[in-house]
Order: sequence, then structure tokens, then C-alpha cells
Amino acid sequence: MVELAGEDARQTASETPVLRRRYFMKATNEADLELAVIGKLTRRLLPFLFLLYIVAYLDRINVGFAALQMQKQFGFSDAVYGLGAGMFFAGYFFFQVPSNLALSRVGPRRWIAALMVVWGMVSSAMVFINGPRSFYALRFLLGAAEAGFFPGMILYLRNWFPARARAEAVALFMTAGPIAGVVGSPISGALLGLHSQHVSGWQWLFLIEGTPAVLLGVVVFAFLTDHPESANWLNGGERGRLIAALKRDRDSHLEAGQREIFSAFTNWKIWVLIIVYFGATTCSYGLSLWLPNLIRNVSKADNFGIGLLSAIPYVATAVAMVLVGMHSDRTGERRWHLALPAVGGAVGLWGVGFATSMAAQIAFLSLALLSAFSMMGPFWAVANALLGGTAAAAGIALINSFGNLGGFLGPYIIGLLRNATGEFKGGLLAVGAMMALSGGLAIVVGGVKPARKRLREAVTQ
Repeated sequence: MVELAGEDARQTASETPVLRRRYFMKATNEADLELAVIGKLTRRLLPFLFLLYIVAYLDRINVGFAALQMQKQFGFSDAVYGLGAGMFFAGYFFFQVPSNLALSRVGPRRWIAALMVVWGMVSSAMVFINGPRSFYALRFLLGAAEAGFFPGMILYLRNWFPARARAEAVALFMTAGPIAGVVGSPISGALLGLHSQHVSGWQWLFLIEGTPAVLLGVVVFAFLTDHPESANWLNGGERGRLIAALKRDRDSHLEAGQREIFSAFTNWKIWVLIIVYFGATTCSYGLSLWLPNLIRNVSKADNFGIGLLSAIPYVATAVAMVLVGMHSDRTGERRWHLALPAVGGAVGLWGVGFATSMAAQIAFLSLALLSAFSMMGPFWAVANALLGGTAAAAGIALINSFGNLGGFLGPYIIGLLRNATGEFKGGLLAVGAMMALSGGLAIVVGGVKPARKRLREAVTQ
């Protein structure tokens, strides 16, 4: 570093503390005001968005409870059910990009409202399933309808929350996944007990649980605001401060444009992260969509009892997801917060495969499910840190699209191998191997220094 000499050095030394005090006093005041605005955003937006994600997640996994009756009624093999359950993610994969493009043209409020109405209607239309083809088709359409919801919500949060608060906002939003299992499992189990002359319990389940999405879609249109510029629930000072903070974030990411976007597709780290994420979704959705069947396999409980037992792994998951994310943020450590849960998930899956008692089954299911979900916070922190600017946005979209195909493989491979062997063990061991692979790759990619950190170290040397 270049050193100042003589009078210049003494003058700079004498002025610096004063300048620092003035600057940091101003920065602290601005920071406090910005935090007040973020608090208002959190209270206004996050509880409602959290509710929307609970409804979305429940509509994609409630087929696991419907299968308790539907498989017997239609004579679906485990392979047929597993393929149909995973077919959601085929529609999700193919329609994610078109849905995101439509959202950017129509606006988040209108597009999210439309998506919710459509997927709620498709979910309720599952009552008309009469064989494998209609089962596959409706699950595919449900995935196509929901494809734009999660990335649309992430974009919406990005448009409202400054960078300093965005990670926490996304983490709180994603906790709705396990909460949906806690709330929805007992409800789904109870709904299976509803019967009328022409409508079975599994049909009531789809009809009743699809309706909230339609109703909330209407509320979304009336309640959400597309952009901070049109938020009349913020006063002028709050709105101006928020817009300025968001503009600073956007300006800091306008770096290399299309070259950076292309680099996301050619960066080996992104493809390694895709495999890591693929393993996590293979586990999380494989278990979520087979959870009621797995519990019934070792339990004599009725459908409502299975619903209550199914809530236990989700309670453990919700707690662990928050604790692991908080600890990772507090320590700044990502590699082992990502790798160890992946290994724990593999152990849990293998344990489920060999468990013969209900207590052991619930314990290993809880370990596997909480491990897969606990990876999410550290995982997205690593993904955001490895690339900057527009490359990060492109890389995250790529990871989300391909990584969620694990939601297709997980339930299908478990059903296929159970159909072939008569046991869950083979499919669970296969999914456990994917989680172990994710853990090993997480050690590799989690140890790669982010691009910005490498640049900082080069400058200071």
C-alpha cells in the first residue's frame, strides 16, 4: 500500500476520526430508518406470502394422503403412483421459464393471482381422476400451473427487500414448506374420513384443499402491490428511502451483462450445485410424497392417526431449518452446514429403510426430512456468494430449474423399486446414496472462495 508522508499524513490522521464519526453517525441513522422500513415490509408482506406458500406446498404434497385410498380404489401400483406424484415436477420444469417471462410482462400481482386460481382449480379437478392417464395429466398440469409461483415470489421479494434483508426474508418465506406439513398432515388425514354416496374421502381432500388457492388468488389481486413506487401504505419518506436502497442494489449489480449470464451456464460450480440441490429435492419430495405410506407400513393407525404422526417430522424440520440457518449466518460457515445435513439425510433414509418399529421409523423420517430442508438456507447462501451480478440471477434460475427435477426422481424411484421388490428399502437406499453424493460435492463446492472474495484478496496482496 502507498503510505502518506509528512504534513499530509499528519493532517489525514487528525481528520480521519472526525470524518469517520460524522460518516458513521449519518450511516447509523440512515440504517435505523431503513430497518424501520424493512420492519414495515416484513409485517405487511411476509405473513401473507407465507400463507400463500403453505397453500402451494400443501397442494403439491397432499396427493401422498390421497394415495392411501386412491391406490386401492383404482388399483394403482406403486410405480404408477410414484410416476404420477413426480409428474408434477415435469410440468414444473417445462413451464418455469415461460411463466417467469409472463410474470415480467403482466406484473407479479396479476400473474400470481392468476396462477393461484388456475392451480386451485386443477387441484380440485383431481376429483375426476379415473385412471393412470388422468392422474398423470392432472399432476403435470398442476406442476405447470405452480411453476411460476416460487420463482415469482423470490422475484417479488427481490423487488421489495434491500439486499441486506433479502436473505432473511427468503428464509422466513421458505419455512412455510415444513409448516405446511405440520398444518396439512392432520387435516388431510381427517378429510380422508369424509364420505358420501358418490364422493370418496380422497376426492373431498382435493376439492376442499384446492379451494383456498382459488379464494386467495382473488385476495392477492386486491392486496398485493406490484412495486414500491405504488405502495400507498408507505409514507413518502419511507417510500423514497426504500426506492433509493433498491436502486443502489440494482446499480451495484449492473456489471457485465450478457457475458456474466453466459458464464453461469459454463461455470462448473453451478453444475455441481445443481447436483447438490438435486439430491436435496430427491430426498425432501421423495419422503413428503411417500410419507403417509411409509408410516402406514409400520403403524396400525387410522388415516387421521397417520396424519398426526406425519406432522411430527415436519415439526422437527421447521425447528431445525431455522436453527441451522441462524447458526450458519452467525458463524459465516457454509461448507459443513451444507455437507453434514446431507450426510445426516443419507443416514436417516437408510435408517427408514431398515426400521421395523413406529418409533424408529418416525425418528429416522424426522432426521432425513429435517436434514434435507436444513440444507436450503446454507445452500442458497453458497449459491449467491459464488457468483455476483447478473451471473448470480442466471445461475440461481438454472439451479432451481434442473435441481427441482429431483422432485420427479425421488417419488418415482421409491415407487418403482417398491413395485419391483415389494419393499421401500431399495428406493430409500437409492435416494440416500444421492444425498451422500450431495454431501461429498458440498464439501468441494462449499470450499471454493466466492468470486468477490478472491478479487479482494488479490487487491490487498
